[in-house]
Amino acid sequence: MESQVKDRIAGIYADGWSRIVATMIRFTGGDWDLAEECAQDAFTQALRKWPESGVPNQPLAWLTTAARNRAVDRMRRATTEAAKLREVAAMEPEQAPSYASDSDIPDERLELMFTCCHPALNLHAQVALTLRSLTGMSTAEIARAFLVTERTMGQRLFRARQRVAHAGIPFRVPPAHLLPERLPAVLHVLYLLFNDGYGDPHKARLAQEAIRLARVLAALMPDEPEAHGMLALMLLHDARRPARIDACGDLVTLEEQDRSLWDRARIAEGLTILEGTLRRRRAGPFQIQAAIAACHATAPAAAQTDWPQIAGLYAQLALVAPSAVVDLNHAVAIGMAQGPQAALPLIDAITETGHLKGYHLLHAAHAELLRRAGRAAEARDSYRAALDLAPTEAERRHLRKRLRTL
Repeated sequence: MESQVKDRIAGIYADGWSRIVATMIRFTGGDWDLAEECAQDAFTQALRKWPESGVPNQPLAWLTTAARNRAVDRMRRATTEAAKLREVAAMEPEQAPSYASDSDIPDERLELMFTCCHPALNLHAQVALTLRSLTGMSTAEIARAFLVTERTMGQRLFRARQRVAHAGIPFRVPPAHLLPERLPAVLHVLYLLFNDGYGDPHKARLAQEAIRLARVLAALMPDEPEAHGMLALMLLHDARRPARIDACGDLVTLEEQDRSLWDRARIAEGLTILEGTLRRRRAGPFQIQAAIAACHATAPAAAQTDWPQIAGLYAQLALVAPSAVVDLNHAVAIGMAQGPQAALPLIDAITETGHLKGYHLLHAAHAELLRRAGRAAEARDSYRAALDLAPTEAERRHLRKRLRTL
């Protein structure tokens, strides 16, 4: 019985965390730290009380009320200003929350993302703050997504919250005409949410939720090619999901996957969306990445992949969205198209910058190129470096297997 209640709470956490935190941010006047602390405290209370009392008929309302009561207590203790005390005393802590909205955004979670992605913050701060507050991702998980240390990400989140508090940035749904300026951050939030679920089989529901929200976003903003490009990219990647992990739970690389397991209907849908959005001739980063995914999805076999075209697309991506990760993928594509000797100097140049020193895929890619170049001893060193940094057990098993082949 207790385990069933805990499973129920875990489901409510996944579905309701963002709603509770958003309600608490509004309630506390934009105090993000207090909002998250009170939401977490409410779930802690539920874990303690519900196994004995049972799950309430309206669990989300119960949790929001518990969080609200906690916030009232904290606010009463934290201030001695008479005006604040009168404001707190007038609050109705037992009142069930209302989630009604008159905004033009047809999905509450998407609405919250647009609300959090305030243009007064830089793009990375918008994305990180939204991921932390509305998706339940930990600081460590967000740091991995941004390829920085947990300490660095913690500092970024702290500074972003300080800016929100000191600048008096309002927490409210933006009107329709302001949605486009917030779209880039929302796209990045959704895609990082998708990647978090795609990279870990235990979080598959996150990837599916990201796809659902991407569909809503594409329908909401039909004239925004990047929204459609991101949806196409998600679908083309997700189509390969059934072949990514074998029966033993081991990672299967793209080149080794059984392509008969790929979801052909999902590939067809992704290609159709991509073709439609590319006709607008406003290619952005997500559309280019979707075009790369399409090259993989349409190749009859790994050996028939059009690597020269993929290398060209990565070169184009580097122009519109330069980053060390794009440079790494470009180098890998050149290695596949022209041979490892052409790519190894590019990998060395990326390594010298130090931008990806903690990124396991840099070392794994280096190891693969060294192996193909016949430099086994150096390849072993790079595989070991990748193994030390790999974030999941499936990836670590894959790297150990690669090491054994040497």
